[in-house]
Amino acid sequence: MFKSTRSNLPLTQALVLATAMGTQPIAYADHAEQAEFFEEVTILGNREAAQKITGSAHFLSDEDLEIFAYSDIQRILREVPGVYLQVEDGYGLRPNIGIRGVPTERSSRIVLLEDNVPVAPAPYAASSAYYFPTIGRMYNVEVVKGPSAITQGPNTIGGAINFVSTPIPREAEGNVLVELGEDSTTRVHANYGTNNENGFGFLVETHQWKSDGYQSIDSSSNDTGLDVEDYTVKLSYAPEGSRHAVEFKYQYAQQDSDQSYLGLTDADFTQDAFRRYAASQLDNIATEHNQYILRHEFIFSDSINLTTTLYNNEHKRNWFKTERFDVDGSAGAESSASWSNIIADVNSGVGRGGLSVSDLQQVLDGTLDTAVGSIQLRDNNREYYSRGLSLRLDWQIDGENVDHDIEIGARIHHDEEDRLQRNGLYQQVNGTLVLNDAGEFGNAGNRVQRAKALSLYVHDSISFGDWILTPGVRFEEIDLWRKNYDGGGRDSLADRRDNSISVALPGFGALYQVNDALSVLAGVYKGFGSPTNKEGVDEEEAINYEFGARYIDGDFSAELIGFLNDYDNLVGACTASSGSNCDIGDVFNGGAATVSGVEFSLRNRFELAADLAIPVALTYTYTDSEFDSTFDSEFFGDVVNGDPIPYIPSNQATFSVGIENGDLAVNAVLNFVDKVCVRSSCGVFEETDSSTTLDLSVRYQVNQDLGVYARLENATGQEDIVGRQPYGARPNKDRTASVGMRVSF
Repeated sequence: MFKSTRSNLPLTQALVLATAMGTQPIAYADHAEQAEFFEEVTILGNREAAQKITGSAHFLSDEDLEIFAYSDIQRILREVPGVYLQVEDGYGLRPNIGIRGVPTERSSRIVLLEDNVPVAPAPYAASSAYYFPTIGRMYNVEVVKGPSAITQGPNTIGGAINFVSTPIPREAEGNVLVELGEDSTTRVHANYGTNNENGFGFLVETHQWKSDGYQSIDSSSNDTGLDVEDYTVKLSYAPEGSRHAVEFKYQYAQQDSDQSYLGLTDADFTQDAFRRYAASQLDNIATEHNQYILRHEFIFSDSINLTTTLYNNEHKRNWFKTERFDVDGSAGAESSASWSNIIADVNSGVGRGGLSVSDLQQVLDGTLDTAVGSIQLRDNNREYYSRGLSLRLDWQIDGENVDHDIEIGARIHHDEEDRLQRNGLYQQVNGTLVLNDAGEFGNAGNRVQRAKALSLYVHDSISFGDWILTPGVRFEEIDLWRKNYDGGGRDSLADRRDNSISVALPGFGALYQVNDALSVLAGVYKGFGSPTNKEGVDEEEAINYEFGARYIDGDFSAELIGFLNDYDNLVGACTASSGSNCDIGDVFNGGAATVSGVEFSLRNRFELAADLAIPVALTYTYTDSEFDSTFDSEFFGDVVNGDPIPYIPSNQATFSVGIENGDLAVNAVLNFVDKVCVRSSCGVFEETDSSTTLDLSVRYQVNQDLGVYARLENATGQEDIVGRQPYGARPNKDRTASVGMRVSF
């Protein structure tokens, strides 16, 4: 099993690094035309295609991503309406993303793709995204909602996000980005690729990202940052005039980050928002990820082509982190509690197990020595795989009056989560954690859960006159099981549970072109969330509606869409990061719920002179989310009809403006997110702050091959509670300055 230690790269990965770094150090700006398969790895392809979709779709181009050169997906997705973010670590390493009201927890209820391939560690068996693609190396980002999202699955209620990696260029091109920032932050992104006249192409790429972190730990000199290494190699063969094209991609990433679930009491947050308690000094997550994709395209004719994709994702993670505190170290006494209970006690002025509030505060401060075995740290050791075979047939039929663009897809998919975890016992002495008992593997969980699924879909885009109609249907057949074992071996089976489901998911969208600039659209579809292997828990289902209008005239574009998700059953998944009093991995029925809202986006570019322009953009989302029944739940808490769904803000908006004068560009982006309830009851200490942050960037193109930039995140130094789960108040990222350069050839 994977341990929380760093090791040497295997030979193949070392060769990838040597190849990537052995090329000439240059790169990034000219955006050469992409070679074969670029369209195969995208859902939309470009912004123009997104604007013709019968539902809501947003495309962020490479030029868009270059404006701020973010490495944090949370800051990037602020530009997309209808997307919600539960900030956790401030870097976007394991973001919590929701779309149109689906729960944000570990992005488990949306479809995450890289190059149009499922990328969550186990999308069916354990969909929590403890792996997330390295955003700093991505070329495009696509977000699809509404009826058009039924081509992706299994979770279709909210939608899908596809991250498009750097494509193989048609001509020789190299790129290097080098960035330095506060907190000893460094980032390097380098790639080089080409195609030759025989149809052979390649791309080699690396992305290196390090930081000491913006938080400090009491009584410890340990960092709170990250060390991420990412390597990619692509090979393609597509001879001129051939009906065949082949592409192979291998991507490897490893991460070592000193991240914790332990937050702060409200009083401590007010005094120092970027402090961490001594009990979190050993918290660390180490991950390793391998992705293999092999694609083949066969062109039957000018109107029919078939793409076959074989993929395999392997992921290992070990999150070693503090879990519980026991007043007397008796490991199981009534005085044992999670850190969320301890922080809640201090917030509420209540003692525990003979310790006063002052004593508990000293435990948090690291100034009170604790009993032997009183602090539990868990070795969360897990391995995943996700693999499958998918087929996609594209068939275009051009008629005299009616055109069809038919897409037929099929996928056979298997995935698995294998966990072998242990609890170790420590005590706090002079603010330092001292090991008392490392524990045995299996004492905190020994189980395997697996899924296999067959997916089929048919989607047709019918064009006639001023109309585009998009009927479609998706079919999912899913089998799941879980085996739970006693002890640390796999000989003694404690229990087994199974579940299976077959479901048909129809959808229909329509777009009417009123004139050259204005179009109106509407859609309805049956949304679905994959079930769990737990008996008695239903799958997540909703009937979803959307309607709106889109206006495009030159550089000006605007879109206004209303949506309604009518849930038959909202599902909640228990994870360590949820902070709920439930068994990790279990899933709970939330009953009927309603999510409705409005999404608005606007873009324009004011050309003031030959070399002077002002680009502006605005996105706004209003959401009304609530439970439609009254019930008690280990996960959701005591829910009353009309209570809000946690972590869904009523209002959020992003406004960006820039000034471009020749080779110089200055940009600012202002983001507002409403306060949210972290529990449906929304009581005292169960609400975040509303948050307004300002980011600034300056770019200057020195010459055709060299550009320099500076970026200031959270320029006003806001210190807001942006999350409270699982163990106390969590801050946004501190004010952070960075400078960088891009070289290209």
